[in-house]
Amino acid sequence: MKNRHTVKVVDRRSEPRLIAKRYMSVEFSVSDSEPPYLFKIENFSFSGMGILVKEGSGVLENIKVGDVLNMKYYPQESPAQPEYLKTEIRHITRYDPLKYKGIYLVGLSVLDKQISDNR
Repeated sequence: MKNRHTVKVVDRRSEPRLIAKRYMSVEFSVSDSEPPYLFKIENFSFSGMGILVKEGSGVLENIKVGDVLNMKYYPQESPAQPEYLKTEIRHITRYDPLKYKGIYLVGLSVLDKQISDNR
């Protein structure tokens, strides 16, 4: 009889991920001279969310942890209008290098809502 070890996988995230996602994507510019970038929102938690960015992207070259940007969030429900939210870059980490080579997870944390004219 083989010696069997039971391996218990523990989710080490500090918060559970949300099932109901309010926003589908986010758009923002890193400078006035560049067009805006549009990203699908991934990796939700109660206090934040993230976007996946390819290594070498202009986004990674122009943002750093602690930056606060006005971002345009597109809701999941199509007739709803986008919202402009003040958002902080919380972390920039390599995302599962074995599965997604050259991809980074950029953690976003919404600070507060902006007036919709404040683009």
